[in-house]
Amino acid sequence: MSGHSKWATIKHKKAATDAKRGKAFTRLIKEIAIAARAGGGDPDSNPRLRSAVLAAKAENMPSDNIKRAIQRGTGELPGAIYEEFSLEGYGPGGVAVLMDITTDNRNRTVSEIRHMMSKNHGNMGEAGCVAWMFKKLGSISVSKGQASEDELMAVVLEAGADDLRDDGSSWEVLTPPEAFDNVVAALKAKKFEPENAEVAKIPANYIKLQGKEAEQMMKLLDAIDDQDDVTHVYSNFDMDEDQLASA
Repeated sequence: MSGHSKWATIKHKKAATDAKRGKAFTRLIKEIAIAARAGGGDPDSNPRLRSAVLAAKAENMPSDNIKRAIQRGTGELPGAIYEEFSLEGYGPGGVAVLMDITTDNRNRTVSEIRHMMSKNHGNMGEAGCVAWMFKKLGSISVSKGQASEDELMAVVLEAGADDLRDDGSSWEVLTPPEAFDNVVAALKAKKFEPENAEVAKIPANYIKLQGKEAEQMMKLLDAIDDQDDVTHVYSNFDMDEDQLASA
């Protein structure tokens, strides 16, 4: 989850937490069920389901869990009915926060997130207040140790990428959503292994926080990440490398 906010890169570098397999499974099961309900239970003819199943396998989710989630989505097994929507708001320093939600109880989830935002120096906003700042793009991070800018540029542009950004210790490749799979495949064919790759909502620009505000924003994003009903959190938060190293 890079680029969509430097948060993914921050989490990757910080790397202090995340063997939260149970939370990952919960989110993936919801995504599989919703994808199956929307497009049917056959991954070969349902691209969203295919992506969800691949993500679940990457997390080593047992095949039986995947099968049951698909069956709940198609109605073959009883299960919760999930709803998808987004919530928006601001963190310390006016940083934009955009959350994708999947829940079986909208009122409960909105109440919990509103409380969480308030508790962590943020506040909820009206629908549309920050969504306009983000664009859906493929985001792929490749460590600088694997390739020079010119080497990487030659591979990704030919495969359909739009841009290559300097992201500190990594290169961030940006692609149209429809070119994402081709670019990932092209990188792997050249033995460049992405540190992180996903289709995400990328901000047009970033707000760099320092000191106490940066620490508060980290805590807010951690709290949001721990909320099971939040499937993705996007932000235009950035911070200095030296402060990140000590976080």
